[in-house]
Amino acid sequence: MIRILLSSLVFVAVPANAQSKLDQSSLASLPHVSFHGTNKVASGRLTPADVELLKRAGIVHVIDLSEDTETPDFDEASVVRAAGMQYDNLPIDGADGLNDDNVRRFDALIKKSGEEPTLIHCASSNRVGALIALRAATLQGKSKEVAIQTGESWGLKSLLPVVEERLKEASNCNGALVAGTPPAIGKSACADK
Repeated sequence: MIRILLSSLVFVAVPANAQSKLDQSSLASLPHVSFHGTNKVASGRLTPADVELLKRAGIVHVIDLSEDTETPDFDEASVVRAAGMQYDNLPIDGADGLNDDNVRRFDALIKKSGEEPTLIHCASSNRVGALIALRAATLQGKSKEVAIQTGESWGLKSLLPVVEERLKEASNCNGALVAGTPPAIGKSACADK
């Protein structure tokens, strides 16, 4: 009798675990979408209609790298939270936002999301890829080439020259990006070392 009861519990638990997995095929319609492992997704701009799609697909955490001014008619934070998902915003102002402080904040958000199904997005996934590349090189010890390839797989495109410059500056500053505004990033801070 106990064996039958335990077997029943195992069968009941399996569907619950299956439901917590990310349904990547449901998210294929998102702009600039890319999938990383079994639980991380990068994409471009979300619309209000996308939020329900995210929830049905199993996303539980959204990390938005957009500034509020980019979508003045869409309060993404409120809509995502109302749908029962966690929402974090790290507004990245293009090239100016690619600095050490933001790379560390981005890393903390990714670590916070852990293994839960997470969508990371901006307008085109370009900023997502840029931060992924900088994180890979400066915080994870990846080579410049591997970091850039990783960033490109996440959406890095037009910010590639900026990322390459930041990585060059980081290598001149013993691996750390320096917070500041380009073009002074790296140069003035490295001179102080």
